[in-house]
Amino acid sequence: IARMDGIMRKQGMTSGTVGQRLQAIHDLPGQVFPNTDAGKADAIAYCNARLAAIRERLPRVFRRIPPYKFEVRRVPPETEAGAASAFSQGPAIDGSRPGYVYFNLMDSGEWPKFMLPTVIYHEGLPGHQFEGGLALSNDDLPLIRKASGFSGYAEGWALYAEQLADEIGMYDDDPLGQLGYLKEQLFRAHRCIIDTGLHHYRWSREKAIDLFVTAQGETPGFATREIDRYCVNPGQACSYKLGHSTFVAIRDKAQRLLGPKYDIKDYHEAVLAGGRLPLEILQAQGDAWIAVRMRG
Repeated sequence: IARMDGIMRKQGMTSGTVGQRLQAIHDLPGQVFPNTDAGKADAIAYCNARLAAIRERLPRVFRRIPPYKFEVRRVPPETEAGAASAFSQGPAIDGSRPGYVYFNLMDSGEWPKFMLPTVIYHEGLPGHQFEGGLALSNDDLPLIRKASGFSGYAEGWALYAEQLADEIGMYDDDPLGQLGYLKEQLFRAHRCIIDTGLHHYRWSREKAIDLFVTAQGETPGFATREIDRYCVNPGQACSYKLGHSTFVAIRDKAQRLLGPKYDIKDYHEAVLAGGRLPLEILQAQGDAWIAVRMRG
């Protein structure tokens, strides 16, 4: 929240709570694409440009890049009403079909421009499509390991991918986009609160929706769909942050213990080479990799 407040103050946004100021960004010129087919096409074109931009930077921090093509699409209008706000569909294993990142643009106002980049990095590159593409193309993994997964690993990696995008400079010329990234981090923290509130403290659905709307400026429609998802899938919302914390803890430990031997490309290879894993096994593999590197 402190980082968000600092960025907003630099942009001249000083009045109101953080949530109120985040909601006010929706009203800035150029932030909401027109709720027309042409406006939605422009939003998708912007997303594909962000996907192409980060792809160019990935060799700086990864030794392997998935061999597949990836693109962003709009959720078909006939399925918008029942579809998630954004999601990924992996490529065909033989590469005959690219991997897709879908945005639900039933209401363009739910996807202001400043929120789009970090979701691209989460759902696309270097997030779900990246780690999923590496798993699909890994000849050492059986098919069941290529196609299945664990929420803590997959969503934890995708949150780490959002962080990595910030670290490699994707927001150097986009302070509002960086606000969108930090808002998503706040969103994941609120998810843990809300999931616990709903399923342990027996919050009402309305109380959970209100937290998203007032604390971080979500639109009521978006907040309602998210809360309904948590109501029927206890614990899944918490898996994002638990997984992210595991990836970050392994990296922090490696940096601390390996010192000059640490290389971020080696770290990424270590946590991605085995495919999708339960977090306990991921942690064990990370510890084993660090131990080998310390002896080497």
